[in-house]
Formats: sequence, C-alpha cells, structure tokens
Amino acid sequence: MSLSAATERQLKHTRNVTCEGYERTDGLWDIEAHLTDTKTYAIHPDNGGRVVNAGTPIHGMHVRLTIDTSLLVHAIEVNMEHTPYRSCNSIEAAFQSIVGERIGSGWRQLIREKIGGVKGCTHIAELMGPIATTAYQCLYKVLFEESGVVPLNGCHIWADNGQMVAEYFPQFYRAATQDG
Repeated sequence: MSLSAATERQLKHTRNVTCEGYERTDGLWDIEAHLTDTKTYAIHPDNGGRVVNAGTPIHGMHVRLTIDTSLLVHAIEVNMEHTPYRSCNSIEAAFQSIVGERIGSGWRQLIREKIGGVKGCTHIAELMGPIATTAYQCLYKVLFEESGVVPLNGCHIWADNGQMVAEYFPQFYRAATQDG
C-alpha cells in the first residue's frame, strides 16, 4: 500500500539516504551511509559567483563506521564530496570523537553532545541515526538470533506485555497490570 494520490505539485528537492552494512574478513563490521541532496533548480549558496546547477548535488556525504559485535565503534571515516560551502569539510576530523563509543541506549544524545551544532555537521550527525539502526539490522543474526537476546520494549511490537512476545517469546512475556 502506498500513499494516497497527491495534489498537483512540482518536485523541488530530493534527499537520498542509503545505508549498507558489511561483514569484514577481520571480524569487524562496516556500516556505510551516503547522503545526497539535489534540487530541480540552480542555487547560489554563497551569494557569490558559484552556481550549483539543477540536478548537481548540493550535499554528497559519505560515512563509514567500523564496529564490532558489541556495537563498539573502532573507526569512522567521513568524506564530504559535495558541500554548499568550500570550508564545510574542514570539520571532518571532529568525527573521530565517536571512536570508542558504543551504539545503544543514549546514542542520539551522545551524537548531539559530541558532534551536534557547531561541533560537527548537521547532515553527518543526522546520518548517525540511520547508521545505528542499520547496524542493528546488519548484525541481527548475531545480536538476536544467535545470542537469544530479544530487544524487549524497543518498540510497540516488542512490548514485553504484547501479543507478539507472548506468542513467540513466552519466556519473556509479562502480563499487563492494571497500572499499564
């Protein structure tokens, strides 16, 4: 099922985000994300002579996060291939502050603290959310199937008092109380 028919309109901007996860031969995992923004019209981002033509990326950014099966970050590589301003990529080294951190509860807050605002790039910081969920999807077999761990209460379907947990993981099921 898709969305309902839209009112007549004209496309102005497209943002594509692609995330992919790879198992490496050394036992680590690479999670890569690529963000591209394009417009259907030309812009002058610095109010000067520079023009970014329609269809040419205003943003083209790549991130590779190397993690282990405990979701510990071993390395990060950032490449800002297309940016609206020449100095945008001067912040690439700041993302090294993520090395040694672990994807998990509090990840988004950690990202805001480490590389949010003027400490980093909004677009790279935004990619860290999809990178984290891609890591979970990539390592699903290792994190959940092989370990027997269930991501209880991670979303409504995984509620420990819900029908899915009762049916498939009864050992973790907790009947709802009157308090909720």
